[in-house]
Amino acid sequence: MLKFVLIALVLGVAGCGIALDKRIKARTAKALVEHPPTGQILDVNGTSVHVHVEGEGPDVILIHGAGGNWQDFTFSLIPKLKGEFRFIAIDRPAHGHTGRIANRTGDVESLNEQADLIHEAAQLVGAKKPLILGQSYGGAVALSYALRHPDDSAGLLIVSGVSNPWNGDLDIWYRLTDSWFGRNVLIPMTSAFANDQKANETLEAIFAPDPVPEGYLEHMGYGLAIRPSQLKTNAMMVNTLLPQIKEQSRHYGDLKLPVEIIHGTADTIVGHDIHALPLSKQLPDARLTTLEGVGHMPHHADEPSTIAALRRLAKRAGLQ
Repeated sequence: MLKFVLIALVLGVAGCGIALDKRIKARTAKALVEHPPTGQILDVNGTSVHVHVEGEGPDVILIHGAGGNWQDFTFSLIPKLKGEFRFIAIDRPAHGHTGRIANRTGDVESLNEQADLIHEAAQLVGAKKPLILGQSYGGAVALSYALRHPDDSAGLLIVSGVSNPWNGDLDIWYRLTDSWFGRNVLIPMTSAFANDQKANETLEAIFAPDPVPEGYLEHMGYGLAIRPSQLKTNAMMVNTLLPQIKEQSRHYGDLKLPVEIIHGTADTIVGHDIHALPLSKQLPDARLTTLEGVGHMPHHADEPSTIAALRRLAKRAGLQ
C-alpha cells in the first residue's frame, strides 16, 4: 500500500511541475510579445545583445540596475533628452532581450565580463568616447567599464551606484535565492504566480520613500523581469558582487576622467554614506550631488537633478 501511495505522490508532484512549467512558458511568451526589442539584436562574440540607440549628440551609454532592463531609461529620460544626446541603452546579460555571455568564465557573468560586452556592443553601433551612466548595480558595471576601457570613456555618471564594500546581509530575497529552495521553488513560483499587486509592492519598496511614477509598471513590463532565467541570473550576479567590489574599489584612484555622482540620502538599498560618499573621495575628479530625502531611483524621483548632472558632465568632458 505504501508503495502505491509514494508512486501517486511522485506522479502528483510531477504533474504539478509540468503544469507550473506550462504556465511559466505561457507568461514568458506573453511578456516577449508585449515588450519586444525596440533596438537592434547584435551578435557580440556569440552573445545576443539588445541595444537601443536613440537621439543625436554626444554618445551616452546607459546601464540599468539589478533586475531591470533598457526600458527604465526609455520611460522618461531618453524622450526628454534625445535632442541633446545620442543614447545607447544596453540590456545586461540575461536581462531584457540580451542572452547569457557565451564565453563567460564562471557560472555567472562578472562585472568585468559585462563591462567588456557592453563596450563591444557600443563599439558596434559607433560609440565614440561616450559618457557612461550606470544606475544601482549598473553603477558598478560603469566603473568597471571606465577602468577597463579608459581610452573609450569620456566621463561617468553614477546614479545610486554600488561602488564600495558593505557590511551586513543582502536583502532576504537574495539570501533565499542563493539556496536550493530559492532556485528550485521560490523562483519558479514567483515566475508563475506574481501579479500586478505584488509587482507594485516590489516597485514601491524600490522607489521608497518616493512614489512610483504613473505608468512605470506597465512600461517596464514586469513579465520580462520575472522570467526564471532573469531571476536566477540576477540573483547570482548580486550574490557574487561583494568580492568583486572589494577588488574593484582598490583601483578607483586610477580613474582620471570626470565623474558625477548623484545619490539620495533616503536610499535604503544602496546606502549613500556607504557608497556615494567614499566614492567621491576615492576618485580624483568627482563631484557628488546629495539629494536629501530621495530614495533609490533619483533619475525618476528627481529627474531635473539627474539631467543637470548629465549636462554638467558633458561640459566637463568637453563634449558640449
